[in-house]
Amino acid sequence: MSTFAVLAEPNRRLLLDALREGARTVNMLVDAIGLSQPAVSKHLRILREAGLVTVRPEGQRRWYEVDAAPLADLDAWLEPYRALWADRLDRLEVHLDG
Repeated sequence: MSTFAVLAEPNRRLLLDALREGARTVNMLVDAIGLSQPAVSKHLRILREAGLVTVRPEGQRRWYEVDAAPLADLDAWLEPYRALWADRLDRLEVHLDG
């Protein structure tokens, strides 16, 4: 599944947002975003398979963390759109100032 397809699901974006703050366990993620444990585990599996999340076992716990490397493709795809919006905002600024 592509990074775009994985991130199209809102709950996966919520999980990434929660993990952006630092490593968390499944139970911590359940508390943070309010999904059931099975749902969080399912979404984490998909995020892991897409390379967006890594897991680090520590005793009985598994800590999940964001791996931002696959997001570079998304960032590269968005770059031309940023330039488009920047140009439009610059023209709006000139219009409003003039």
